[in-house]
Amino acid sequence: MKRENHTAVSEFVFQGFPSFCEHKLTLFAVFLILYLLTLAGNVIIVTIISIDRHLHTPMYFFLSMLSMSETMYTLVIVPRMLSSLIGLSQPISLAGCATQMFFFITLAINNCFLLTAMGYDRYVAICNPLRYTVIMNKKVCAQLVWGTCSIGLLVAIIQISSVFKLPFCDRKVAHYFCDIRPVMKLSCADTNLHDIINIIVSSLVIVVPMGLVFISYILIISTILKIASAEGRKKAFATCASHLTVVIVHYGCASIAYLKPNSENTRDQDQLISVTYTIFTPLLNPVVYTLRNKEVKDALHRAFGKKPLA
Repeated sequence: MKRENHTAVSEFVFQGFPSFCEHKLTLFAVFLILYLLTLAGNVIIVTIISIDRHLHTPMYFFLSMLSMSETMYTLVIVPRMLSSLIGLSQPISLAGCATQMFFFITLAINNCFLLTAMGYDRYVAICNPLRYTVIMNKKVCAQLVWGTCSIGLLVAIIQISSVFKLPFCDRKVAHYFCDIRPVMKLSCADTNLHDIINIIVSSLVIVVPMGLVFISYILIISTILKIASAEGRKKAFATCASHLTVVIVHYGCASIAYLKPNSENTRDQDQLISVTYTIFTPLLNPVVYTLRNKEVKDALHRAFGKKPLA
């Protein structure tokens, strides 16, 4: 039932993690460590890619763009969440909430389509290796990155325009940041049309890039299986393993969070999913690409004056 109090709301208050009040300091310590590791890991990846000429390839160009996007993504959400866990949270204005939601949507969608661009890069590298440098030239790479940013900006503008046209009659956001569904629940008006817009947009920006990535990998795997030597197949699979790991976790979390019915999960379950894609997924990128990727590990050894791995 919709609330009848139509008093104008000028600011929101995040309720954070009410089910874990007794463990706020523990959560703060854990999330702070993960946040610092995420920042450090992504900064290291961007730095090592920029200074090591061996990594000046399209694959690592996209990886550096993803790392920068993930870093900004965490900066938009995590600092305010951490401050709320130690009692320093302040109300956020409607404009501030709209700004946070705008950058969150833009960067989240940018990440989705960057992973798609990386999948296309792997497809060209393995399925059309002789023309790889011609197809994946600097202009094409720049256009792909520009395209991912443009899609993110366009969708964010549509979503923000839809959500913040609504009248609000409650100020308590049942979340730790301005996500679309928790904010829409504060509206006095009927949100059915906005819910439909949200599910259509979410489906397009998650299902379309995810589908393109999986089509790329079907073609990649079929090509790899045709390679005669076992060593060649192993090397080809190794070049895709890191990206595929990140793709599965990223799209999996996004699908669970935004493609399920509104009432399917409890609030605690929703927050657990949100923590996964705002805290753990951004950390996954540097962890996977430094622990599983030989070229990045070799670059780190060169940077620190050690002999590259054999």
